[in-house]
Amino acid sequence: MRREDPAAWMWAEALQMLSQAERLQHEFFNPGGRRPGAACWEPPVDVLETDREVLIFAALPGVDSDAVETVIEGGVLVLSGRRVLPPQLQTAVIHRLELPQGCFERRIPLPAGRYDSVRRIVTNGCLQVSLRKLR
Repeated sequence: MRREDPAAWMWAEALQMLSQAERLQHEFFNPGGRRPGAACWEPPVDVLETDREVLIFAALPGVDSDAVETVIEGGVLVLSGRRVLPPQLQTAVIHRLELPQGCFERRIPLPAGRYDSVRRIVTNGCLQVSLRKLR
């Protein structure tokens, strides 16, 4: 991005600040307090809808799709699981660790409707959940 275009860099900085504010809100604002054993982080998600299905993409690099629980509870898709360092890296010297580790959970409100099929695959570090719509 070129700094000569004030509108472009101001917009980019505003979006970055909004993203950071949302992360901080999720991290620190928990009205009921953190439950023992509760998830410690939420993966970012994209939710898209077509005529036939709802697609959810969750950024979960290094997490196998079989290790993620997907449950629909009252119109909300709940993704939960645990991200851990691979065994061969558990004795490594860590110089930087930015990807969150440990238990995660993300509650995603779904568009109104009914779904009859849940499919999960991992693509490019993202868990893709496909929910087929009932007609």
